[in-house]
Amino acid sequence: MNVFVTGGAGYIGSICVEELINAGHTVTVLDNLSEGHHSAVDSRARFIQGNLGEREFINAALAETKPEAIIHFAANALVGESMENPAKYFRNNVACGLELLDAAVKSGVRKFVFSSTCATYGPPDKVPMTEDLPQRPINPYGESKLMFEKMLQWYQKIFGLEFVAFRYFNAAGASKKFGEHHRIETHLIPNVLKVPLGQATECQIFGTDYPTPDGTCVRDYIHIVDLAQAHILAMQPGKHGFYNLGNGEGYSVREVIKMCERISGKKIPAIEKPRRPGDPPRLVASAERAFKELGWKPQFPKLEDIVSTAWEWHKAHPNGYPD
Repeated sequence: MNVFVTGGAGYIGSICVEELINAGHTVTVLDNLSEGHHSAVDSRARFIQGNLGEREFINAALAETKPEAIIHFAANALVGESMENPAKYFRNNVACGLELLDAAVKSGVRKFVFSSTCATYGPPDKVPMTEDLPQRPINPYGESKLMFEKMLQWYQKIFGLEFVAFRYFNAAGASKKFGEHHRIETHLIPNVLKVPLGQATECQIFGTDYPTPDGTCVRDYIHIVDLAQAHILAMQPGKHGFYNLGNGEGYSVREVIKMCERISGKKIPAIEKPRRPGDPPRLVASAERAFKELGWKPQFPKLEDIVSTAWEWHKAHPNGYPD
C-alpha cells in the first residue's frame, strides 16, 4: 500500500516506517522535527518537513502523494507538560489532527490508523484493562487523545473513513537501526540505562510503598517492533475500532532496574523518592481483542528482549541521533 505516516521521524513512527518498508509498502513521512530527528527517517522513505496545522500544505501533500492509508503518530505526549500548557496539547493533538482528518477525506484516503493511549481511561476500574472500561482522562494529554478518538468515530459515520485506534502504555526497546532519543526523556528504561552508559550516577524510584509485590509501580511495556506490527496489521480492509496493546503482565520499577543491570553487566544505584501524585499502583492493558481480531502476536513480549534491544541501540548511539 501507499502509506502516509505523520510523526515518522519520532521514536515510534521511525520504527513503524522501517517495518512498513520491510513489508513492501511505499511510505511518505511527514514530520516538523520539533520532537523527531531527520536521521531517524528510513532512507527508503520519502520525507516531507512541515506542520499538520497548515491547511493548504497538508492538503497539497496528500493530493500529491495520494496515500491509501494514513498512520498518525504526530502528537505531543508529555503528561506533566500537558498540565502546565494544555493549549499546546489541544492545539496540536486536536486542532492539527482535525486538519489531517479533513485532508484525508478530501484526498480519498480509505484507512486511518491512530496511535492513541491508555491515558484515555484515567485510573482504571480493573486491571488488566479492557476496551470497554469507562474513559475518564485525568490530564489534557489523555483528554486530547480521547477527543480525537471521538472525531474519528464521527468521520467514519459521516464520511466512511475506516479507522483503527490503538491504546497502549510504554513503548520500549529498539530495532537494529532505530531507537529512543527524546529531547526530554521521561521513560524509565532509557533513563535507567543512562547509568551504565556513564551519563548519570543513579536512577530514581518514585514510591516504594505501593500494594505490589515489591512495593514499586507495575507498568506495561510493549516492544517497539511489536507495536509497529500492530499498526501494519490494522491497515487490513474491514478492520476497525479500538484496540488495547500490551504484554498482559507488566513489570515493576525494581524489576526493570534489575533487568537493566543484568543486561548491561553494571550496577545501577537507585535513589528512593516519595510517590508522585496520581501514579496508580498497577497499569496493564489486555490485548485479547487485538490477538483475536487482528491476529497480532508479539514477537518480543519478555522484558529481557525489550531491555536487550534498547541497550544495544544506546551503546551504539550513546548520544542518540546527531540532529
